[in-house]
Amino acid sequence: MNLAALVILVLKVSIILSVVAIGLKASFADAAYLLKRPGELLRALLSINVVMPVVALAIALTFNLNPAVKIALVALSVSPVPPILPNRALKAGGQENYTIGLLVTILVLSVITIPVTIEIFQEISNVPLHMSAKSIGWLAMMTVLMPVVVGIVLRILLPVIADRIAKPLGMIATILLVLGLLPVLIESFATILSLIGDGTLLSLGIFAALGLIVGHLLGGPDLGHRTVLALATATRHPAIALAIANANFPKEKRTAAAILLYLILGFIISTPYLFLVKRSRTVRDQAANRDSAASAANSS
Repeated sequence: MNLAALVILVLKVSIILSVVAIGLKASFADAAYLLKRPGELLRALLSINVVMPVVALAIALTFNLNPAVKIALVALSVSPVPPILPNRALKAGGQENYTIGLLVTILVLSVITIPVTIEIFQEISNVPLHMSAKSIGWLAMMTVLMPVVVGIVLRILLPVIADRIAKPLGMIATILLVLGLLPVLIESFATILSLIGDGTLLSLGIFAALGLIVGHLLGGPDLGHRTVLALATATRHPAIALAIANANFPKEKRTAAAILLYLILGFIISTPYLFLVKRSRTVRDQAANRDSAASAANSS
């Protein structure tokens, strides 16, 4: 087994373990949360699967970008929610049922949304594109659907053990993710540097920032839902994005570097957003506590 194959294996194991850890803390009711709330589901689909592909197309047509960057933008815009989303979303105050429901539902529907969106891109750009529903379905099933079901079933059958191993399993998954990404980052570093300039950072930054804004605005009145949808809209499944890019442009080696650059940039841009959300939640909670104290004082 060469280094590239080993890195891919480590990343796959990391993703699977992280999703199992999520399932260990969830239920089937959580996974079906959005299916019972069509209004919230439609807003999520609009944010992730409609608005952002349009934004990606507009950026690709407006900026004079390297073809690898354009490919990366298109691939990212049609890719679903990444399996690492719940960890960050839950820490930011997102509700578990909404977060898990969003992850599972968007991934299931990606079997339909990705081929349809790619077909629309092809008609507009006159560039031959393809990505079969079968290949997307298999990737989604192996990296998210099966692991989350395994975790939920273990929680039902062995709840005490599930509670004990969920956090350590998540930590192991994070360590493996770092170990898997480091060789990719080192190998792609020079390529990433070559992509910086000519509007690349600006275009990728605009895409990430607009994803946060669009998701926040369409997330509804609940601040937790807004935060989760903002992160989900701005952050995409890197494995599926790479699969789409490689299926359409296998000879364009710089696409992987562009996708990795976007993941790094997206993390950086989302950090101040999460800080502002946390600050807003703190101010709101303090105001609620003051109101409760005042009401208690008046009643006494």
